[in-house]
Amino acid sequence: MSRSSVASVLMVLVTCQLFGAAHAQVYPSKPIRFILPFPPGGGTDLVARAIAQKAGESLGVQVVIDNRPGAGTVLASELAAHAAPDGYTIYMGTNTALAINPNLLAKLPYDPVKDFVPITRIVTLPNILVVHPSLPVKTVRELVTLAKGRPGQLNVGSSGNGTPAHLAGAMFNEVAGVNMVHIPYKGSGLALTALLSGETQLMFGSLTSSLPLVKSGRLRALAVTSLKPSAAVPGMPTVAAAGYPGFEAITWNGLFAPAGTPPAIVGRLHAEFVKVIDAPQFKAWLLEQGAEAATSTPEELAAFLKSEIALYAGLVRKSGMRAE
Repeated sequence: MSRSSVASVLMVLVTCQLFGAAHAQVYPSKPIRFILPFPPGGGTDLVARAIAQKAGESLGVQVVIDNRPGAGTVLASELAAHAAPDGYTIYMGTNTALAINPNLLAKLPYDPVKDFVPITRIVTLPNILVVHPSLPVKTVRELVTLAKGRPGQLNVGSSGNGTPAHLAGAMFNEVAGVNMVHIPYKGSGLALTALLSGETQLMFGSLTSSLPLVKSGRLRALAVTSLKPSAAVPGMPTVAAAGYPGFEAITWNGLFAPAGTPPAIVGRLHAEFVKVIDAPQFKAWLLEQGAEAATSTPEELAAFLKSEIALYAGLVRKSGMRAE
């Protein structure tokens, strides 16, 4: 190869490197799609929209919420897993999509570990056991007594098959020795509407979406499903303390990108979203909604996800829950 040819090749390589560096430096240069596995109106949607707005302001582009409910979060998860790994698609992963479904469903169109790049955990929140005001119970013990007297007659709604709410109901049936009928809906918003109308009698609802209805008196809260009392509802007992030690059914959300997303972009998204979530005022707002900020490094989220998959393998097996 002549000197002139070598020089030309070197020039092309240098140009490509400079172009690649410049391209990375201008990220993001267009709106970012933020896929959610639930419909508008639920607790996850509320938190995600608030975070998206703040993060968009910091990133200098719009972060657009893309609600994709259906199939127990499978539709949204598959869409996110197979999106272009260019930093312009991110995903609100939940324990339903990434830890429960792999143990509940025989075949998934995505791999929760291989198909996603962790960015940061976002929030954790307990569910809250709420009942329609017409139900003559004010404590967990009273609910159990009523349910035992009416086997198969109480409907417990959930935000969908395989969700933490579904798992909580199945676990409660087992530990309390009752037979309540599971009624799944496409998201917590629809499940709450059904509960308010009397179509169902109770629900292990998202604290974020259920708490305003409790405060307004439209629903009655009996207990939270975390092992320890929640700072968002001071004085509210736990199911565990009501006579069922070890009972825990919480929800967590994490931010993920499709596998193959460049590390530099993952780092930028991590920095911007953590900055938003950990801001004191925003953390206080989250607590008012019933959620607690729980940010992490990408590596910590990766390790946490693997531990959650193992945890839910045991919980699903113990509860006897099956995909419907």
